[in-house]
Amino acid sequence: MLTFEQIKELIELVAQRRLQGLEIERSGFRLKVEGQPQAQPAVQAAPAAEASFASSPASAPAAPVTAPAPEAPAAADAGAHIVTSPIVGTFYRAASPDSDPFVEVGSRVKKGQVLCIIEAMKLMNEIESDADGVVAQVYPQNAQAVEYGEPLFAIRAD
Repeated sequence: MLTFEQIKELIELVAQRRLQGLEIERSGFRLKVEGQPQAQPAVQAAPAAEASFASSPASAPAAPVTAPAPEAPAAADAGAHIVTSPIVGTFYRAASPDSDPFVEVGSRVKKGQVLCIIEAMKLMNEIESDADGVVAQVYPQNAQAVEYGEPLFAIRAD
């Protein structure tokens, strides 16, 4: 069973990411969070997300969100390998605010080397390079929310 805080985080995630919805079933417990339809323009504020449990409904208001659209890889990086986000979460370039970034533009990386961390539901997920080369571009800003499949890094083979 999920805690109240975990349920609240899921509701906020659906509202912030403008997801159509999310459904989780675990050990007889079912949680369905419904969000806004995808057809609405991105400049509008996100409506309240609604959560419904197997037997009792609940809802929480969503804060207006004006997230920038994911940046498409630049034409200059057309020949580069693009590392994309495997999950939805918050992108961090370093292990802590006081640490140096894992990589910078111009850094040589090897397959399996940690490039960044993506925090999802209070879990820190290390994102590793899946190619050898030189970092040509870092797309998201530090502490920026990222979506599944969003470009994170462009890596040029050397």
